[in-house]
Amino acid sequence: MVNCVYIHIPFCEKKCNYCAFCSYSVLSYIDDYVNTLVKEIKFHYKNEKCKTIYFGGGTPSLLNEKQIEKILSCFNYDKSAEITLEANPCTITKEKISNLKKLGINRLSLGVQNFNDNILSNLGRNHTAKDIYNALECIYDVDFDNFSIDLMYGLPKQSIKQWEETLDEVIKISPPHISLYGLKIEEGTKFYKLYKDMSDKEKDIQADMFQLAHDKLKKYNHYEFSNFAKNKKYFSKHNSAYWLRKNYYGFGLSASGFIENKRYTNTFNIKEYIKNPLKRSYASLSKTEEIEEEIFLGLRLAEGINFKKINEKYNIDIYKKYKNIFNKFSNDGYLVKTKDGIKLTLKGVLISNEILCEFIDV
Repeated sequence: MVNCVYIHIPFCEKKCNYCAFCSYSVLSYIDDYVNTLVKEIKFHYKNEKCKTIYFGGGTPSLLNEKQIEKILSCFNYDKSAEITLEANPCTITKEKISNLKKLGINRLSLGVQNFNDNILSNLGRNHTAKDIYNALECIYDVDFDNFSIDLMYGLPKQSIKQWEETLDEVIKISPPHISLYGLKIEEGTKFYKLYKDMSDKEKDIQADMFQLAHDKLKKYNHYEFSNFAKNKKYFSKHNSAYWLRKNYYGFGLSASGFIENKRYTNTFNIKEYIKNPLKRSYASLSKTEEIEEEIFLGLRLAEGINFKKINEKYNIDIYKKYKNIFNKFSNDGYLVKTKDGIKLTLKGVLISNEILCEFIDV
């Protein structure tokens, strides 16, 4: 059964300097793209009742209400479904938020990134701090109670003091959900040309910024590496499906899906996609790869991994198989035993990539 849907909307008014996602600034493609997307959905979707629908991008909030309604009309869902739309602050108006709410959109992911105009300009964002506050005012005016603020840290020329000011500002705003993303310098981005040789000192500052955020956001539930919520009501149901390795559809350019242990990915070429939206590349996972994913994704969550569930699912003794790794990082204070298994400590989260790499091909 597939209950979760990801929909990729690859359009932006301009590409940010750090962005490695599949996106285009040619907005004249939007109408053709939506029509093509509907064809893909109608061909592959089996009318299962959706629990989550997520519009990601790109900038999904560039779509008008008729285009969003056209896409949503393809799916079977009710009011209990979580329907998220990523939004750029400068695309938000009170009228738009009101109309989105009427369409059934009940969660927004607002791409704030920072409240400092100089930093926003360096990131290549096309909005200002004023746009952020205007968008938030619109959200509150229409009583839209479920939204997330996305922030980035570890940015070029960003000081610890500036990051603390950003955290203090978001605490003052008090959104139901906050997502924090450390900057990754990706090949093919403008930042790669400028900052690919960031020093170890600058990378260490990113770890200090994460520690500061964890300390500052004590009133929030830190339920996953990058995500904080006021309570369970505001946990991202859609993203939780990824971390729990549930089946999900992926529709649209470059979208990936996961169904019955098979991953598929659509083309990254928009002309190819519009020409043939049904073409996909598939890859099946081996048992070892499945177990590795259970570990990677499970350790992202605050509760960690459950040994009993994994043992029953794969007919193995996971502790025995990875005993040396578990003990190594437990002895160093990076992992800690729980009632059901094991989880990362905050110290472990800070070097999580190093820890997770040890589980590959054991």
